[in-house]
Amino acid sequence: MTFRRKLLTVFALTVFLSVAAVAGLVLAVTRSAFEKTEGQRTAALISQFQIEFRHQGEDVARRVEAIAQSEPVTRMATALNGTSADSAGYFELAKSMADSRQLDFLELVDGHGTIISSAQWPAKFGYPEVAFENLSASTEQGAFLKQEEMQDSTALGLFAVRATRVGDHPVYVIGGRRLDKGFLSALDLPADMRALLYQNRGDHFSADLLLDPSSGESVSDGARPAEKFATLIEAVRQYNQEMSGIVRWSSDQADDEGFHAIPLRSVGKDHPLLGILLIGTSRRSYVELKRHIRASALLVGGGGIVLAILLSSWAAARVTRPVEQLARAARNVAAGNWDTRVDVPGDDEVSQLADSFNRMTTELLTQRERLVQTERVAAWRELARRLAHELKNPLFPLQLTVENLVRARLQNPEQFDEVFRESSRTLLAEISNLKTIIGRFSEFSKMPHPQLQQLSVNELVRGVAQLFQAQLQAPGRSPIACKLELDESLAPIAADPELLHRAISNLVLNAMDAMPTGGTLTLRTKPDDGKVIIEVADTGSGLTREECERIFTPYYTSKQHGTGLGLAIVQSVVSDHGGRISVRSEPGQGTTFMIELPSNPDTLQKTRA
Repeated sequence: MTFRRKLLTVFALTVFLSVAAVAGLVLAVTRSAFEKTEGQRTAALISQFQIEFRHQGEDVARRVEAIAQSEPVTRMATALNGTSADSAGYFELAKSMADSRQLDFLELVDGHGTIISSAQWPAKFGYPEVAFENLSASTEQGAFLKQEEMQDSTALGLFAVRATRVGDHPVYVIGGRRLDKGFLSALDLPADMRALLYQNRGDHFSADLLLDPSSGESVSDGARPAEKFATLIEAVRQYNQEMSGIVRWSSDQADDEGFHAIPLRSVGKDHPLLGILLIGTSRRSYVELKRHIRASALLVGGGGIVLAILLSSWAAARVTRPVEQLARAARNVAAGNWDTRVDVPGDDEVSQLADSFNRMTTELLTQRERLVQTERVAAWRELARRLAHELKNPLFPLQLTVENLVRARLQNPEQFDEVFRESSRTLLAEISNLKTIIGRFSEFSKMPHPQLQQLSVNELVRGVAQLFQAQLQAPGRSPIACKLELDESLAPIAADPELLHRAISNLVLNAMDAMPTGGTLTLRTKPDDGKVIIEVADTGSGLTREECERIFTPYYTSKQHGTGLGLAIVQSVVSDHGGRISVRSEPGQGTTFMIELPSNPDTLQKTRA
């Protein structure tokens, strides 16, 4: 990935993560604020329900107290006190008293717990009142919830019990009002909240028992079926505690409502669950706000990414372009063009880097010139030393021979002819040695450029082995075995057969010199990823690490008599072919020279054409 793309990715990712983090934080804060507000409003509505419950209870208690103290009830209590008077005459009294006091429920019960008169179910006359364990104790408490059995149904109401005492046998007045949609309508509800009441009867949820003042006695329309409340109500019934949940009316989350369910219990034995108050809050405002935040985040994020693209383009023009120039200049320097310059205007870090690069190339040029001069002087000195060494060896015998001739001419004229003949042979031999030395130096200085043509490396190696076969088994020296390991699948390459023959021959001669006591010479060929490998290995004494590092240096030799040009010639030939030569050796483990040559397919096609 280029630096420009990385810069664009970093900018875009930074903007995206920043916007996402801010949006997530805003959503979290919004949700927390909504839940807090919803909790406060629900608590306020519950408090309002409790206040209304108390107010209605106090009103019911006052009305029941008024009935208990009324003249008709007092006369009835007097007439029934301790006598066996017929109570059938009071059959209609509860109905008339309930209508006059605006109560939905009213029953008159004697001291033995027998119903004298019932406004809601007259047929209960004469039956015992079993809803209360102790009517006398109930007269001391305020209003309470109670499920009342009707003639054809059961109703939930707010009741109070009061007594009329005449003598020893009181008459109890049990009255109350329905806890229904009228009670819920009295609550002051915000526009996005509503209150529902579920009358807990039976063992399973029933939609007919769910009251909603905004839709009649029960909730059963198709758009918002009451069955949606079943899970929440069943949970309250199972655990008998307050529960909260979300009711989903459609696939649109804006239609969702959050409901808080509060159990309503009786004050009787075991506090049975009589009803469930459901306080609902619409989540539309929250969902729409959340959608608005998300849309704003997407808009800001999209704009930020566009801005990141523009900013990265500007940064690329300002930063990456000079960096690319520096990269190209560095590649040029690596390719050998050391006078490369980079022109980056400005005074920032990139321009300072460019100035440093320019100073570096200038210093490299200066150092290269110095190094070239130093190497040139060192090369001339080495050449002078080598020439002096090589020429000194034959010159000393020449000097001795001439001195012997002069001495013989002066001291023994009669033996001069014999001395002259021996000295002439010596002079000619040393002069020939001088010519050989000079020829080697001249040969190295006139290395021809390779004339590439199609060449079978295996055939070339076989030819070299055949040429030296006689010397390897020459009488008077320890024999050397020659082993060929040639890969027959080797394809022809483009090379100069004469120069390559000469290079391999020099390596074979070095191998023979390294095995004065005999050994094994191995010539090996193999392909390697589009290249050809030629190995010349011996089992001689081997080389040290220092010798391996210096062995290809011109004029360096480890032999007692040698110019040090053999391996230099080999390296020159291999280098002119675009190849590489290396050595692997350890003292006492032998030496292996490896030549890597390119196949040069393009040149090979031209030679075939």
